[in-house]
Amino acid sequence: MFNRAITIFLGKDNCHYTTKEKQTGTATLDDKSQVQFLSKKNPKIPFFYSRRNLYMIGFLLAFIVTLLEFIRGRHQNFMVFSDATQFFWQGISPYTTEFVEAHGRYFLYSPVFTVLFAPFAYLPAWLGPFAWNLFNYSLFFMAIFTLPQQFTQQQKCRMFLFLLLILGQSLLSFQYNITVAYLFLFAYTLLEKDRGFLAVLFIMISGCTKVYGIFELALLLCYPHVWRNFGYAVTMGIVLLALPLIKIAPADLLPYYEEWCHSLAVHQSAGAYDSFFYARPIVAWTLPHFRALQIGMLGLLTLLFLGNFRKWSSFAFRAQALGILMGWVVLLSDSAEKHTYIIALAGFMLWYWSRPTRTATDKILFWCCFVLLCIVPIDIFVPVPIRDFITRTLWLHVWVFFIVWIRMIWLTFLASFIHPRATNVLSD
Repeated sequence: MFNRAITIFLGKDNCHYTTKEKQTGTATLDDKSQVQFLSKKNPKIPFFYSRRNLYMIGFLLAFIVTLLEFIRGRHQNFMVFSDATQFFWQGISPYTTEFVEAHGRYFLYSPVFTVLFAPFAYLPAWLGPFAWNLFNYSLFFMAIFTLPQQFTQQQKCRMFLFLLLILGQSLLSFQYNITVAYLFLFAYTLLEKDRGFLAVLFIMISGCTKVYGIFELALLLCYPHVWRNFGYAVTMGIVLLALPLIKIAPADLLPYYEEWCHSLAVHQSAGAYDSFFYARPIVAWTLPHFRALQIGMLGLLTLLFLGNFRKWSSFAFRAQALGILMGWVVLLSDSAEKHTYIIALAGFMLWYWSRPTRTATDKILFWCCFVLLCIVPIDIFVPVPIRDFITRTLWLHVWVFFIVWIRMIWLTFLASFIHPRATNVLSD
């Protein structure tokens, strides 16, 4: 029964085949009716290319991580989300110094978040953290394995395995970044399927809760029905931003959003984070000018994106442009943390596997990102003093991803102006 439920949820495994097979008696025929196998059994799928196996591995990881943190009382992020949501429904602002003093941290998400999080906040205290993490894990898994069919099932399995450790780190902290990452991916997949309404809905939910996702609206230019989709965005934005009116008076809505913006500004100045602006040895120059650098780089990316308008019809270009955007929202964020890189690395996976070829340089950088961003932050693999030397003295994780990101920009936006155009056919 359980296996059947998983099959219904995930579909049958098809990660190892590229042609449709027809079963006839004891032989398997290909599309030209040529006998291929003298057995009723399909070739065995490697363990790590089975979606069901990968889902169960990740599910167990998510459950164990949640259980351990809950038992030790270290699910503070979830409690901040839950308490802020309950404060909202009780008519109390979660953006006050009193809230920060009581919880030891700022609540950084918008008033829209406190409306949407209510189903988790009002679950029993023992159930809410599990429901939140397992819900987010399952949707993240689904977002990868429902990516467009131009990505092979083997590539999707490899994406998931690459991201599994940083996914575990995010689950350990009950992070919302997992949600932001899968909303990016779901919206992209829906746009590729010309399902603009749902795609824009996911973009606006992301953008109206943590801002990051709003920048994905730029990709609407690459798809049909541009003005219709932007119309959806405006309509949904108004509806979502007005959701707090369910509880608060219209006159209090704007001050409520101002309190949220103030919390974001104060939080940004309250510590050291893992974005490019904090990296040594340039922090003394970059941090005082971080907003100008953010806007300047966004403007440059916009020009490069518009300058490549002839490529907008290319599947590979759209995937790579999204990967660059997902890198920008983290690398040049006000206050990225190590587990925030699940968004950037999910984008890097789109970029990497949509390349027509992957050079030795690409593969070296691939493994450098995996080691520095997925393995090094885990103290059972890397002792804390060594981790701190790598990430706080050398800032290798940020510098390596910055190099990767610049290379992504060069190969996607600029290289074709110098070198002949490469094919956009994806390779395994």
